[in-house]
Amino acid sequence: MTDNSEPTLLHETVHPEGWPQPRGYANAVKTDGGIIYTGGLVGWDRDGRFPKGFVAQAHQTFRNIRDVLEAAGAGPEHLTRLTWYVTNVEDYLADPKGLGKAYRDVFGRCFPAMATVQVTRLVEPEAVVEIEATAVLPARK
Repeated sequence: MTDNSEPTLLHETVHPEGWPQPRGYANAVKTDGGIIYTGGLVGWDRDGRFPKGFVAQAHQTFRNIRDVLEAAGAGPEHLTRLTWYVTNVEDYLADPKGLGKAYRDVFGRCFPAMATVQVTRLVEPEAVVEIEATAVLPARK
């Protein structure tokens, strides 16, 4: 039997209300098992504007991750992993107190496993940080 229909994603696509519709990707997907995988999220606002500076972009990226998690029925306490892609690791290391404050402002004291990788550049030319997140909702009883 041949099926000529196009395949569709088997998992729930997560899209925060009021966000522009992504083209060719999803902001996140949520599995039936309650695992949420975000795409790489950057520090732009809903109008596509980036704040100046690493800490400011990271802060906005954290807020974007929070918004995606909320749209999936999760919060910072469900985070299990963050993978950071930065264009300059020195910028990441330059203001640990400011970066820590921005992080706690959005996520509180939830500290998942993390990795930071320096990359040559990101798809969005103004972006200096992009973060992928994984979160896991508790199993339903």
